[in-house]
Amino acid sequence: KKKYPFSTGELQRSLLENCFSICTYLERWRTEYRFKGLKSTFLIPSCRNSYKKNICIDMLRQGYHKSFSELFTLIQKWNALREAAGPGSAIWQQKSLEEQPDKLDQLYHFLTRAEAAQRAGHYEEVYNNQLNLAYCFNDSEGKWLRNYFYEQCFNTAQLIKIDGGKKEAQAHANMGLINEEQGNIMKAAEHYEAFYELTVGSTWKDETGRTYNSLACEHLWKIYTVLADKMLEVKEHQQAIKTLIKALKMAKEGRLKITLSQSFIRCYVYCFFPVSQILNTSVKIFTALCDSAGLGRAYEAIAKILVSQGKVAETVTYLEEFVKAAENAHLSGSLVDACVLLGNLCNERGYYNEAFEYFSRAFEAANTLSSLPLVDETKTYYGIARAHKMMVAVNNHTEAADLVSMKYLLAWKENRSDMCTDLLTVGKALVMKHISAVLSLMVKSFFL
Repeated sequence: KKKYPFSTGELQRSLLENCFSICTYLERWRTEYRFKGLKSTFLIPSCRNSYKKNICIDMLRQGYHKSFSELFTLIQKWNALREAAGPGSAIWQQKSLEEQPDKLDQLYHFLTRAEAAQRAGHYEEVYNNQLNLAYCFNDSEGKWLRNYFYEQCFNTAQLIKIDGGKKEAQAHANMGLINEEQGNIMKAAEHYEAFYELTVGSTWKDETGRTYNSLACEHLWKIYTVLADKMLEVKEHQQAIKTLIKALKMAKEGRLKITLSQSFIRCYVYCFFPVSQILNTSVKIFTALCDSAGLGRAYEAIAKILVSQGKVAETVTYLEEFVKAAENAHLSGSLVDACVLLGNLCNERGYYNEAFEYFSRAFEAANTLSSLPLVDETKTYYGIARAHKMMVAVNNHTEAADLVSMKYLLAWKENRSDMCTDLLTVGKALVMKHISAVLSLMVKSFFL
């Protein structure tokens, strides 16, 4: 009491206030400077380390040794890929995992949760966490990480026995996607076939409400079509026909209307289906869908395949029927497609007058649509066809090389019109030019 001239209660109150101020300051410091994702309370030494090191230390302190090893391996793989690509590559310009705290947080969160679930034997939860990681890296920069976690999902799905194979089916679909992107078509087909087998008779749906079975049918239709194209490149026609028939079955089972029409087209060309069947099916499907662009693509596919086989006359017949159908249905977009295809076909074979007529109709139809790029495209075709048509007359006069032809060419060169295609018009123009010149000389001589 002699040393401190205040009561014991005041002393206690002062000490409590000081302690409260210190605690408030420490709590604010801990909130502001604490690293995201970390649960450790040893923060004073951690702020001196890199973010990656703090993540790894925290994993080890909590006993997640497998997560630590996996994270460390992924960082090393990223650095190895970067070094192998070298300066100037796309991956070299990207930040490494160590420099991306948000991605490190995601890896820390889902890896540790997956490891904890695995220890408890909850493989479905392990799968979900690995799938979340795959979704986190579903961009161009981290696609290799997405593929890595899809593979992990596939391995984990084999251990799940309580969902009837739904997770395994989903994993097969993702593995098929990876192999398809990497060009491993046969391996992709195997995974898609396994995906299909697991979904037969199921009612499973994805987040958009589409059934897994329909999705599997579409994947198989697409991959079978690619396989058939590769077989045709190496002249394996019989095997290609069998593969296309399988694609057609998948399109029918999955009720894929657009792909069904395309499969009919391919099977008609290579399997000799009736012409009326393919035409009627395509028109019905795309008319029901109100998809003029799809109808145009269907006829375009017929035209390209028939042209590659040298069936030019049959191609022209198809496209002319398409033009009539498009005009009757008032499908301006389809009419543009058909006329452009016919114009290109005629232009390539030197039928410039016919090409000019088709491109003219395409340009007129494009003007009725509100698509400026389409108008510009058809305008270019129209200009090229007009030039080719004009050059036919120019070449004829050049090859004749007589006095009259040279006068025609000179007259055309002066006014750059289509005059050289009309001999009567050119003749009148030349006569009027000579009369004008004579009158001009007479007037000058009179005044002189």
